[in-house]
Amino acid sequence: MSRKEAKILKRELKTQKKHEKMLDASKFKQWRNSRPFWGATLTILAGLMILYIPIHLFALAFTPGSYAILGILFGGLILLIGILAYFYTQLSTLFGILTIFLSVLSIMGALGGFLVGTIVGIVGGAMCVGWSTETVSISTDHTQNKKKKKIEGDQSSTPAPL
Repeated sequence: MSRKEAKILKRELKTQKKHEKMLDASKFKQWRNSRPFWGATLTILAGLMILYIPIHLFALAFTPGSYAILGILFGGLILLIGILAYFYTQLSTLFGILTIFLSVLSIMGALGGFLVGTIVGIVGGAMCVGWSTETVSISTDHTQNKKKKKIEGDQSSTPAPL
């Protein structure tokens, strides 16, 4: 067996163990693992951080020439994108790209939540972009091989029934 085949086999076994572990998990854990949970959570957190400054400058936001209204707009959009990422998992890449874009642009309107919101938004957007689903097929050959080995080891003079 070559190294490449060994790596593939090792990866398949690891994914199968994860799948078996998820079969016994709680409903929340199963829901959480079927979507970009941490990326969406960080995106919501970034949206709240970015909204913090413009909300405190609300009276100033509607004066002519103020960029604080952009902070409210970008923060609100990031918050909305984070909420939508929980439910529309097939669009997680698009949501991640939009989050990164709006997080960087929020520096102009809201100081990016003192730049912490921008950094959290970039990380959350990157996690949404990097998230992908994994389909796992459980092969019954693995369990049948274990049974065959047990039967062969326990065999006496009489053959085992099929």
